[in-house]
Amino acid sequence: MKKSALKWLSTVPVAVALAFSLAACGGSNASGSGTPTNALAGSDQQSLDRYTTANVTPLGAIDTSKLGLQTPGTLTVGTLSDAPPNIFIDKSGKFTGYDNELLRAIADKLKLKVEFKSTDFSALLSQVANKQFDLGSSSISTTDARRKTVGFTNGYDFGYMAVVAKKDSAVKGFKDLSAKTRIAVVQGTVQDDYVTNTLKLEPVRFSDYNTAYANLKNGQVDAWVAPSQQASGQVKDGDGTAIVESVVNTQNFTAYAVNAQNQPLIDALNSALDAVIDDGTWSKLTKEWYPKRETPKNWTPGSKAVKLS
Repeated sequence: MKKSALKWLSTVPVAVALAFSLAACGGSNASGSGTPTNALAGSDQQSLDRYTTANVTPLGAIDTSKLGLQTPGTLTVGTLSDAPPNIFIDKSGKFTGYDNELLRAIADKLKLKVEFKSTDFSALLSQVANKQFDLGSSSISTTDARRKTVGFTNGYDFGYMAVVAKKDSAVKGFKDLSAKTRIAVVQGTVQDDYVTNTLKLEPVRFSDYNTAYANLKNGQVDAWVAPSQQASGQVKDGDGTAIVESVVNTQNFTAYAVNAQNQPLIDALNSALDAVIDDGTWSKLTKEWYPKRETPKNWTPGSKAVKLS
C-alpha cells in the first residue's frame, strides 16, 4: 500500500487494512498471486456446468452416519452475523437469512440438526478446510482459487456486485473507481479480488460488512464494493447512501463450502439441495428473501438433473 494510504489508515482504528497479506481466506487472489478473475465478465450455464454434477445420489441412499460430522446428527456451520438478507442474526438471537434458512431446509431432508457458529469471512474457508466447521454458509462465490482450499456443493444462488456511495458523491458506478478513490471491501471476498486484481487498485480492507459500511457512512472511505444482497441489507433510508450500481455476476455460482476430502457430506448436501428444489422449497425461500429479484435466464440451481418447481 502507498505510504499516503498507510498514513490515512493510522487515523482509522476500525479499519482492518491488510495491504500485504490476505492470509486467512481460502483461495482469494487478492494478494496478487494467480490469474486475475473479472467477476463481472459474466458467464453462461455451460461454463458453470463443469462444476455441476450430472445427478445426485438418491436421498434415501444417503447414510448420515458416514458424513464425518463433528457431532453425529448435527451440521456444525460457520456463518456470518452481519450480512442480511443472506446470513445474519435476528433480534431474537437466531441465525437466519436466505442461505441459512435454505440450509435448514436441506438439513431437514437429511434429518440432521444445524448448529450455527459466528465467524469472519476472512477466516471461514480456512476453518472449513481445517475441519473447525463441517461446512461454511456465507453466500460464497465458488472461484477456482477457492476450490484449491475447500470443496463445494452444487450451486444454490448467484450474485450481484454493487458499488455503494454517498448520494452526493461523484462515484456513480464501477467506471468511477480510480486510484484516487478510497474503496472499502471485506477482506478475502470476491469484491476484494475484483478491486485488487481486475481494477488493479488497492482497497481498504475490513473484517466485516458492518464496519465497511460504517466507514462509508462516516466518510472515511468514498465507496464500498459489496455483494448487492449485503449492500441492500445495510443501506437504510436516511443514511445518505445509495447503491449506485449493481451488476449481475454469474461467472461463479454461490454454494456451501465443505472440506474437500469429505465427499460423502458434499454428496449428501447435493442430494438434499435437489430435494428442496424439486419440492418447491427453494423457489419459496428465494421469493421470500428476494421479492424484487429475477433469476438470470441462463442459470439454474442444483444438479443438471433437477427441475425447478
